[in-house]
Amino acid sequence: QVQLVESGGGLVHPGGSLRLSCAASGSFFDIRAMGWYRQAPGKERELVATITSAGSTSYVDSVKGRFTISRDNAKNTVFLQMNSLKPEDTAVYSCSLTWGTIWNLRYSWGQGTQVTVSS
Repeated sequence: QVQLVESGGGLVHPGGSLRLSCAASGSFFDIRAMGWYRQAPGKERELVATITSAGSTSYVDSVKGRFTISRDNAKNTVFLQMNSLKPEDTAVYSCSLTWGTIWNLRYSWGQGTQVTVSS
């Protein structure tokens, strides 16, 4: 069983910053990638950022230049530094873990943390 626990969400004014953390624990092996998704009310879940085991990163266009994803491999933890936040960034942010062999990739998800950007 895999547990992903997010923290760091909250209420912030437009232009502010937040840093999300997600720690993975339990039974998994061969981490392939970790990432962050978000889902706003009435909208589909959106992939925000990913980081591979090699350290390659990717971002959805709407957050490029504002968000930075990073990892602490020793602690199986992924971070999302969010700067210059906008009201449209308001959503529940969840972390994901892709792990296992290339013939049997597995995906695990956290419960999510609320991020609200409002004046």
